Amino acid sequence: MRNILIGITAAVSLSVVPAVNAEEAAPLSLAATTPVTSAEVTGSVPQTLNVSKANVFNRLLKKIEDPNAAPPDDGIHDRANDAVFALQPPKVAYEGLPTTTFGNHIDWVKALDDGLLNPRYDRVDPDAEPFIMDLDIVRPVKASVPDVVFPHKPHTQWLHCSNCHPKIFIPQRLANTISMSAIILGQKCGVCHGKVSFPPETTSCKKCHSKPKPADWKPPLSQATVKNPWR
Repeated sequence: MRNILIGITAAVSLSVVPAVNAEEAAPLSLAATTPVTSAEVTGSVPQTLNVSKANVFNRLLKKIEDPNAAPPDDGIHDRANDAVFALQPPKVAYEGLPTTTFGNHIDWVKALDDGLLNPRYDRVDPDAEPFIMDLDIVRPVKASVPDVVFPHKPHTQWLHCSNCHPKIFIPQRLANTISMSAIILGQKCGVCHGKVSFPPETTSCKKCHSKPKPADWKPPLSQATVKNPWR
């Protein structure tokens, strides 16, 4: 034990150099270091972030310069195929149809209501009658934004029920969980909206969120708050 204590004392005496006097003693200073996150250590965060490319994988969020470009110039059709140049340009086909400010700038529902379009409901039978369901479904939203109203009528004017039920939406109350994240990722409503119908963008929010909250509406409490309310 005595030998151990002697060794420790010797080590301390070698590492500490006393100043000659108080005037020569310099204050101890430590260099300030910039906090480093674990993401920077592992290299998972690049030096320069380019948020404009954060969602290039998702065409729902991609800004299209000309939504009604001619087939050879729309980035979808093959310009190497000469037949593409024989296709009618959308801007020619859409002449006279009511316009809107989002999507491909055509108000297709109003075009139906005004009798400007007469969809064919069966590929074989030109006289087939549509099954139009005039039923609105209201989906309450937990946030302060207006609740969602889903109108069956304009959807069934274009589509048969089997396009959505039961693969995309289970036709049963409280059986479907829908979120904006899922829609933007091309699920639920996003199966069509953003691809063949108007996209979920800021200019089109009110198309779905159309029922204002009641005057006495309050945000719902979380399950944790319900079980253990603050006192």
